[in-house]
Amino acid sequence: MSSTNIVDITCKPWNKGKFVGQKAPLKICEIWSIRTRLQITNRVRDLALFNLAIDSKLRSCDLVKLHVKDIAHGSQISKRVIFMQQKTKSLVQFEITKQTRESILQWIRHAGLSMDDYLFKSRVKLKGHISTRQYARIVKSWVKEIGLDPSDYGTHSMRRTKSNYYIQADEKFTSRSTIVGT
Repeated sequence: MSSTNIVDITCKPWNKGKFVGQKAPLKICEIWSIRTRLQITNRVRDLALFNLAIDSKLRSCDLVKLHVKDIAHGSQISKRVIFMQQKTKSLVQFEITKQTRESILQWIRHAGLSMDDYLFKSRVKLKGHISTRQYARIVKSWVKEIGLDPSDYGTHSMRRTKSNYYIQADEKFTSRSTIVGT
């Protein structure tokens, strides 16, 4: 073989120029920006999905597999839910805020869901749920709509947001009490 026939293959790392590692949680102002946009544009499903993602802190694979019966009893949305995680096989308990319960109830009525239906049904699979990939695309679109870089946020950002929300609120409370105390 001559050297002119050899193709120069240079391997480019898959993560070159990409943000890897933990994705950032949303800040309080970003939560409200997204929530407001979803309400103004009347995106009932997205609002319910967004609110529940923050309240539940579930992984995307668990969130998309929720059935109506997992979070509702009759015509009422439960204030507290116990759910078995797919990855760890452990039970996790979470509270659903009033605002989230209202958005979920509105979504269930709007979509005409029954107790055995997935909460977030697929448009592709007749009896399936939205895919985790579709959920990831939805999260990216929310972030992009409020002017943030979609590569900095992902589905795990939703999982980490509520914890970060309490940290931010605690810091504000601590800084106020420090000012008042001096």
